[in-house]
Amino acid sequence: MARKHREAHRVERIGWLRAAVLGANDGIVSTSSMILGVAASSVSREGVLIAGVAGLVAGAMSMAAGEYVSVRSQKDSEEADLARERAELADEPAAEQRELAGIYVKRGLEPALAEKVAVQLMEHDALGAHARDELGISSVITARPVQAAVASASSFSAGAALPLAVAALVPGPLLFGSVAGSSLVFLATLGALAARAGGAPLLASTVRVTFWGALAMAVTAGVGALFGTVVG
Repeated sequence: MARKHREAHRVERIGWLRAAVLGANDGIVSTSSMILGVAASSVSREGVLIAGVAGLVAGAMSMAAGEYVSVRSQKDSEEADLARERAELADEPAAEQRELAGIYVKRGLEPALAEKVAVQLMEHDALGAHARDELGISSVITARPVQAAVASASSFSAGAALPLAVAALVPGPLLFGSVAGSSLVFLATLGALAARAGGAPLLASTVRVTFWGALAMAVTAGVGALFGTVVG
């Protein structure tokens, strides 16, 4: 008995993977940067923790709202294109069939075969064929606003909780160094996990995420130190 062949393509993960990596990265970077910046300005430990918690809540809500609005706009564009294509199929089906056949000819099919393929696909699912081959819209990569918003908010919260937990657990004198060091480890780990999930080069992804996170924390800590000196 023949076994059913099933392929797992990483492109199917694009929607949630992008939102999850972006959210977790922002959670680690923004919260650790806020903690370091506030700590560098000589604020009390309690003040540092309050700022961290506020940053976690505000950041998660901002990520969810921003991701939803952004992906919803993409979804609206997709739906508008599909509505226009649906109207064109109803008004000029023959022209749309020739257009689809032309696409297949450009991809390497003989004109006669391209015509047969276009006819059969349009008989099966005309809108689906045009959505996929003319507009580049498919069920695999279509925009999913709610999924993206939930993934972003959840991953941001998870990422933000890491440096916040370190700040809450370590003694006051060790807070700055512990948060900075552990956050770099967290970012490197995130870069490696994202590369593995998406099939990207491991080293390049890890270095990229860690470098930009370190730069953000360094700049924020410098501003906090400067602000603390000026105010003090």
